[in-house]
Amino acid sequence: MVNGANMKLVMINDCAFVGSTLLRYLPATLEKQHIIRSRDFWNKTLGLAIRILKSKGDIFHAHYLLQDCYLASKFGKKPLLGHAHGSDLREQINKKKWGWIVKNNLKKCDKILVAQPTILDIALEFNNTAEYFPIPYDPKIFFPKPIQKNRTQKSVFLASTHNFKIKGTDNLLKTLASLSEPIKIKSISSGKNFEDAVHLVKKLNLKVDFIPPVLHNKINELYWESDLVLGSFGIGQLDTVAIEAMACGRPVVHSIRKKYFENCPLENLESINETTEILNKLLFDKKDTELRIQKQLSYVESTHEAPLLAEKLFEIYNKLLS
Repeated sequence: MVNGANMKLVMINDCAFVGSTLLRYLPATLEKQHIIRSRDFWNKTLGLAIRILKSKGDIFHAHYLLQDCYLASKFGKKPLLGHAHGSDLREQINKKKWGWIVKNNLKKCDKILVAQPTILDIALEFNNTAEYFPIPYDPKIFFPKPIQKNRTQKSVFLASTHNFKIKGTDNLLKTLASLSEPIKIKSISSGKNFEDAVHLVKKLNLKVDFIPPVLHNKINELYWESDLVLGSFGIGQLDTVAIEAMACGRPVVHSIRKKYFENCPLENLESINETTEILNKLLFDKKDTELRIQKQLSYVESTHEAPLLAEKLFEIYNKLLS
């Protein structure tokens, strides 16, 4: 393996801070350019095309398999690594407008990484180089702190944005309403179903402190001030919020499909009653809570820590170049 000297990486776009996190831990000797776009029309169309066209590098890494990756492929940027993050292969690939672009990217890329093992089979249909690459977390931002003792009320943070179909936050709110002990609840005031969540909270007679979205490098404070973090009761993939909350030393309740995450100490949530029972144990049983925290920390530190994954990614780059 080379040490990165005389090699330039061009990273295009980002998704859930995966790209920017990995860049921090790739070798310092590796020259890096990160082409980031906004939702501004110019920035994500012609402006994006010009920046990709003008970019020069030894390897190109494009996040999310839509226009960014497509432009890099059309402009002959090689070797090209395409990084799928979930909805591109789960949803966009089946849409008339975007599906052909996603499929084209899968076929044209020299290497495919997928951030969720649940979408690996889809990627392999079009490109046999595809492999699962876990979501990284930055250990300098997300690290364990002791839970505050002797609170008069337990504090719960619902970390996912409100999307009832994908994140299942409606079921998590119903679960919180079924708890017998009074608790403090914070939730992010965003997502396609946020207004529906507000109405549901009123219907459930639940008190929730809806807070504005916070910067990624500040969300750790919300984890640390909580006794328990709720992620998703949705499609069974392992999301960034669950990984980062586990790294912060907080017990996490988040539904996963166990056949894809055999070593992850989370459950495949199937009912509100089952989830309520889990919440009660993690909020009010100290022994169960401490055991859960240790298992979660052991899992994320061995599977999702950014320095380890950056080393793995650099090996992938070197194999592509050789």
